[in-house]
Amino acid sequence: MKITYLGVLACCMLVFTLQAQKSKDLFNGKNFKGWKVLNGTAEYTIEDNAIVGTSKTGTPNTFLATKKEYTNFILDYEILLGAGLNSGVQIRSRSISDYNNGRVHGLQVEADDSERNWFGGLFDEARKGWRYPLEYNPEVKRAYKRGQWNKIKVIAAGNHIATWVNGINMTNLYEESVETGFIGLQVHSIGNSKEKAGKTIKWRNIKLTEIPEDYKFETTAPVLNYALNSIVEEEKENGWKLLWDGKSTTGWRGAKMDDFPKTGWVMNDGILTVQASGGGESEHGGDIVTTKPYENFILELDFKYTKGANSGIKYFVDTELNKGKGSAIGCEFQILDDAVHPDAKKGTNGNRTIGSLYDLIKANAQEYIPSLYTKKYVNKSGWNRARIVVNGNLVQHYLNGCKVIEYTRGNQMWRALVAYSKYRDWPNFGEAKSGLILLQDHGDEVHFKNIKIKEL
Repeated sequence: MKITYLGVLACCMLVFTLQAQKSKDLFNGKNFKGWKVLNGTAEYTIEDNAIVGTSKTGTPNTFLATKKEYTNFILDYEILLGAGLNSGVQIRSRSISDYNNGRVHGLQVEADDSERNWFGGLFDEARKGWRYPLEYNPEVKRAYKRGQWNKIKVIAAGNHIATWVNGINMTNLYEESVETGFIGLQVHSIGNSKEKAGKTIKWRNIKLTEIPEDYKFETTAPVLNYALNSIVEEEKENGWKLLWDGKSTTGWRGAKMDDFPKTGWVMNDGILTVQASGGGESEHGGDIVTTKPYENFILELDFKYTKGANSGIKYFVDTELNKGKGSAIGCEFQILDDAVHPDAKKGTNGNRTIGSLYDLIKANAQEYIPSLYTKKYVNKSGWNRARIVVNGNLVQHYLNGCKVIEYTRGNQMWRALVAYSKYRDWPNFGEAKSGLILLQDHGDEVHFKNIKIKEL
């Protein structure tokens, strides 16, 4: 009885504390006191208690930013986005002279009026790229109302960040770190587009409530976690486990040995690195594989490649198939610097490029997201997220949140693809019920982290 009473008392005190933290208007409806313009030359005006940003040709992205910086907060605002425009609201963002000559960078709540409709997603402006595109949570795209005022809520507490559009939870993100920065209203560059020139974005009722870093809140969107080599409570409840603990060789061995390679692979500061050794395939430390086979699963990891690098993530691997030179045999999610490595132009129709099912199927997100601006999003100088989903014979590859491959193995089409590939000499290639997971040593420096798996 005493414990129950204390628990209720603690809850009441928390509610009282949060109620005492009143929201404040970031915009007074009259002037731009407390705000400043950064980077571009697009114009901001005030109309009917709303801030109006007007698209302009010949200018880079322009931002109207708060002079004060914030870390933990609930941000509410309304936005009316002009037809066909792209915009956003920066949170925890910065503009400093020693980063890209003061270019605004940091997390942005996306405002998107394209057919792609990632309105309410999370993008890291001028730095890490897409953090939470709405392909992770596509059914919520209906929340955005074109040509109308939309109500947005953002909660940032510690490294947990989530967004809502018109009351619907769009994102559920755990970031690598906790940052402090300004709130910024973006007028996106339109190049020399005469069609978009003069179109407007409007914001009103911009309110912010500062909250404790440990503020807890409920979400319904799928969780996406970038915190280094960690599993948050929501992931644990959904069956996720670390496949690499970030510090030891536990659960891994060399593909052609019983132990972990003594050379060629290093672990520093939570990063697993295969070292450069001249570009040879499995000629230095060699590939590494899990000590346990997997059948139906979702595999997720982050990778970063150096200039000109080649590597891969393999699954359904049988290390008994190839004990000679070269890599162990299995289906491969290709990791490649497409712009530099010659393999990108080999194979058939680009089926050896990044994200592809190596030598079999080309990665192309536009097949699954027709309105996407590009065939795949690739962070050429930073970290990329790979996701491989295996459910029976159905297999999918995702690159940075976008599906780029889907295929069914074991059918007539699959066998025809294999017969036309370098795997044609391996009987029943890719049709094993289960297999090991492999990280490839192709003689180039590539980094891995956040390696986790959920068995289905």
